[in-house]
Amino acid sequence: MEYRYIGKSGLRVSPICMGTMTFGTQCKSEKEAFKILDKAYDAGVNFYDTAELYPVPPTAQDAGVTEEIVGKWLKGKSRESIILASKVAGAANGWFIPPIRHGLTAMDSFHIERAIEGSLKRLGTDYIDLYQMHWPDTVVPIEESLKAFDRLVQSGKVRYIGTSNDTAYGTTKALMTSAFKGYAAFESIQNNFSLLNRRFLDELAVLAKKEQISLLPYSPLAGGVLSGKYNEGIHEKGRFSDYINSPHQRQRVMAARFMNNKTLKSTQKYLKIASDFGLHPVTMAIAWPKQFDFVASTIIGATNAVQLDASLAAMDVTLSDDILQACDQVHHEILYPMG
Repeated sequence: MEYRYIGKSGLRVSPICMGTMTFGTQCKSEKEAFKILDKAYDAGVNFYDTAELYPVPPTAQDAGVTEEIVGKWLKGKSRESIILASKVAGAANGWFIPPIRHGLTAMDSFHIERAIEGSLKRLGTDYIDLYQMHWPDTVVPIEESLKAFDRLVQSGKVRYIGTSNDTAYGTTKALMTSAFKGYAAFESIQNNFSLLNRRFLDELAVLAKKEQISLLPYSPLAGGVLSGKYNEGIHEKGRFSDYINSPHQRQRVMAARFMNNKTLKSTQKYLKIASDFGLHPVTMAIAWPKQFDFVASTIIGATNAVQLDASLAAMDVTLSDDILQACDQVHHEILYPMG
């Protein structure tokens, strides 16, 4: 097993991280969720990611269910064998209002402290290895957020902190604030990164390498699009098949971003590359982020244990230069298919 460190932290993680956001909705069975977690664990995965807002799509009645499922599973494992990550929901002043704490969330001391206590209780643990800001707050100064995160580190409830869905400016401002104030600094950034979404390479990649902050890519399959399942039409069990007809505008917009003519055309080309080189398209897509030295671990997801086979196979796959060049050519032909 090839382990990588997250940022400058002492967290040494497997190149694949098991994401859990489907547990409680798409993966409705707790028994199946345990099968997924056990299969990843037996394959050598030591890194697991969750959030107080999961499962998705977020609802007031379901929020926290995923952490509860993960917490029950953790009871059967040695806690120190697991690198556990979770997130505090982002602020309600942006693109989405979280259906928790009455839709008034913010990255202030009150909400961060409320969030960590809830997560620790649901997860059945007294510490979280990596605690992440789910997305930035455009109102509360980052100084207040970092001060609250630093207190969690000093108290031992959190080992290290990270950010998510952040920009180059926001991440740089946070890192400089931590350095100036002497606060714990973000060691990771969890952003969308895949063959269909290479925007991280535009600016954030330079920041990640220069400041030694690790990317934890989520949605390496672009929400399942890179599996090819949507190229045959609306997939009856696909998340975006539900989202595209959702009464919620945010979900319809998300479906259109991930599943459009450009993404499907790009995917068709990636499917051919995988076939030409004898690879499962899922394995190729998940192996792709591993080539970048600023990536510590790629987050995968599943709704059943069978789906994990192709995903976990990526741990032992290194894509050749020929494959990488073929993939780059697709990107040059169809730039930024997700916008």
